Amino acid sequence: MARLVIDTANKKSRIEPEVYGHFSEHLGRCIYDGMYVGEKSDIPNVNGMRTDVVEALKEIRVPVLRWPGGCFADEYHWKDGIGEKSGRKKLVNTHWGGVIEDNSFGTHEYMELCRQIGCKTYVNGNLGSGTVQEMSEWVEYMTFNGVSPMAELRKKNGHEEPWRVDYFGVGNENWGCGGNMTPAHYANEYRRYQTYVRQYDKDRPIAKVACGPGTEDTYWTRVLLETCYDHAPANSHGMMDLMSLHYYVFPGGWDDKGAATQFTEEGWYQTLFKALGMEQMIRGHEAVADQFDPEKKIGFAVDEWGNWFDVEKGTNPGFLYQQSTVRDALVAGITLNIFNKHSDRVKMACLAQTVNVLQAVILTEGEKMVKTPTWHVMHQYRYHQGAKLLESSLTGAETIGIGEWQVPVLTESVSEKDGVVTITLNNLSLTDAQDLEILFADDSAVTVKEASIVTSSDVHDHNTFDTPDTVKEEAFNGYSGEGRKLAVKLPRASVVMLRVEGKE
Repeated sequence: MARLVIDTANKKSRIEPEVYGHFSEHLGRCIYDGMYVGEKSDIPNVNGMRTDVVEALKEIRVPVLRWPGGCFADEYHWKDGIGEKSGRKKLVNTHWGGVIEDNSFGTHEYMELCRQIGCKTYVNGNLGSGTVQEMSEWVEYMTFNGVSPMAELRKKNGHEEPWRVDYFGVGNENWGCGGNMTPAHYANEYRRYQTYVRQYDKDRPIAKVACGPGTEDTYWTRVLLETCYDHAPANSHGMMDLMSLHYYVFPGGWDDKGAATQFTEEGWYQTLFKALGMEQMIRGHEAVADQFDPEKKIGFAVDEWGNWFDVEKGTNPGFLYQQSTVRDALVAGITLNIFNKHSDRVKMACLAQTVNVLQAVILTEGEKMVKTPTWHVMHQYRYHQGAKLLESSLTGAETIGIGEWQVPVLTESVSEKDGVVTITLNNLSLTDAQDLEILFADDSAVTVKEASIVTSSDVHDHNTFDTPDTVKEEAFNGYSGEGRKLAVKLPRASVVMLRVEGKE
């Protein structure tokens, strides 16, 4: 039998709420029809933002929302998206689907959406095709509370007070769609551009995010840190608060992604094996970062992650619309456990993408809305936000899989907040339930306050607009115990959450 030992006295790093962040790009129906329907829509909305979507995002406590991209960010010129909507520029979205972008969702609308959700803002600037002046003026427009051309323009457009920009990304994937730059070229451009991301509000400084790598290759990371940390003044970490990492799961590779809802037993384990690659990705770049920044002043922002499958049949291939099954739920659980375990360095993460794109938490169709299995896992894991990671050790768990796709049968993470311990568990076996003994290393009580599970009778199951509750979070009662022990039976292919009383 597998055993999980939890030491509630050994509190480690804080799991920042932003680790449970989301990503919204001008891509497909993520923003238009997904989050924003316009003030004149018959779909219930507040200032154009879909009421049902906003409420669903509030329910999983979305802590931060990244916008406007993605690849779109390095083609986005912010002045196209302000002022009277009738006068805003219309253009072709050349990255995603070749559709018309009318810029009706711009800076003001994004800030309003974040206000309604109650989340932090993460704006991604245009380094690839934009100028230093353009980026500098955008920051001034959003955050300067004084007399200046951009502040006056903001007021003219209806917003007297400045907004808070919590995070600002200086470019996106500049090794690829953001300009095909070498790491040395980007690093020097980053140094220049970030200089003009001015801190107008000293009490609420903007955290600056540098474009990091999109693969396990650490060369980009090393050159970036050599240029922007080691070879700069002693306080150079101030020019870079976070470095982004991107990691997508393609079961068969970029050219053979496979279908979201149709997969074999091998496809199940292949996908989970690749999801577990997030651990290696983080560890590799962490080792390089530790050489330059052993005090961990620079955090990682895994601001794009998730499954990437073939689009659903009959949909625009540039819209990246895919369904979400129990397999996606397991990938979410695995990945979030990894982030929790690395919370000393991973300070933000953004699931790609929030609505109607890739591993979305919400799907919409007209006035209909459905929560995906991934939404339900995010709902389970919300208790980790702002909690302290606890020392935990899992032993006796076997390795399972098919051929080269071998995975640990169980993954876990444990945290504590306000005297309550949250345990999240994944059973990766496609066929067998797993018995687990949970043992508290001290005299902590083990009274279970709450327990839930996300699974289904068929791992291909998914939620549709006609059957929205096929896969959902449900109460879990597969546990027993007394003293400082719990015995748990985890159904096959499941994500389980337990909340127990623990020592403060």
